[in-house]
Amino acid sequence: MGYCSGRCTLVAVCGAQLVSVLERQIFDFLGYQWAPILANFIHIIIVILGLFGTIQYRPRYITGYAVWLVLWVTWNVFVICFYLEAGDLSKETDLILTFNISMHRSWWMENGPGCTVTSVTPAPEWAPEDHRYITVSGCFLEYQYIEVAHSSLQIFLALAGFIYACYVVKCITEEEDSFDFIGGFDSYGYQGPQKTSHLQLQPMYMSK
Repeated sequence: MGYCSGRCTLVAVCGAQLVSVLERQIFDFLGYQWAPILANFIHIIIVILGLFGTIQYRPRYITGYAVWLVLWVTWNVFVICFYLEAGDLSKETDLILTFNISMHRSWWMENGPGCTVTSVTPAPEWAPEDHRYITVSGCFLEYQYIEVAHSSLQIFLALAGFIYACYVVKCITEEEDSFDFIGGFDSYGYQGPQKTSHLQLQPMYMSK
């Protein structure tokens, strides 16, 4: 009963991870955040493999999923530190999350709740010609806190997934070991008498 509930919980956690990361992927695409897009894509693939391993009793898939969750937590901790500008990190730099391909920022910067976007004209001389120069004001919640909330949710789901993945792998391994132990008696156990064929012997007379 506990094993079944553990598997069901892990399936539910994987489902929640897929829904949340797909939602996050959409907004990262809208903001051209290439590094998070790549990380989200890898996460989606591995969560699907973990879900498959849970349903099909494949402990190797679940183990790989658990190992990836450690890296996923590390990445999200970095994103939180990036947006909160911990240490020498600064959310104003474009190199880290966009690979320095574009000057785009988080989609939530302009589209957060209550945000008002105002175009500034004339644009500064250093601004690229194909980009508009804007100011954002009136936001009920700053975009960096929305990104931090997204990463915090991913960390919470990853920790839950890691705990239940370890539990399910432990249960599957113990179950396989118990089957191997029972199978050992079948190899060396008592074997009943085998059925032998009975031949009817008839006397033969030989002439002298």
